[in-house]
Amino acid sequence: MKLCRIPSIVLTFALVVTACQPGVGPLSEENVATIRSTHAAYHEAALAKDWDAVITCYTTDAVIMPPNHPSVHGRDAIRDWYSSFPPVTEVELPIVEIDGRGDIAYVRGTYTLTMVIEGTPEPITDTGKNLAIWRRQPDGSWSIAIDTFNSDLALPSAE
Repeated sequence: MKLCRIPSIVLTFALVVTACQPGVGPLSEENVATIRSTHAAYHEAALAKDWDAVITCYTTDAVIMPPNHPSVHGRDAIRDWYSSFPPVTEVELPIVEIDGRGDIAYVRGTYTLTMVIEGTPEPITDTGKNLAIWRRQPDGSWSIAIDTFNSDLALPSAE
């Protein structure tokens, strides 16, 4: 009977020790503010089509997972992907939720963007959702490590 208690005692001890480690608790208000600030810089750079500034919001080994496209790995490839995106005339990126622990956080949001696609008579507006995993950097800044998004709109019918 006493042997059965040992694993639960060890597990409890491990959880207590982990919970008491610095940096493992919930995100501080300062961390959330830093993430919001970087998110705002990303938004402004995207509106300006400043892809060099956009990629500074990503870790050097970041991955984006756009819809209907293979994953894109690393800042250079991400810059190239954004550069090839149809011209965007408007974009909104409201944050719905920020949460995390220690050196990792996630940002869940929505987007609305209007783009001009060659061969279409009018600009197209898309709405959708996004989820990004952020990592705190050694200097205390936060950068996007993994980013994915997809449309809320139904696929066009093949008529």
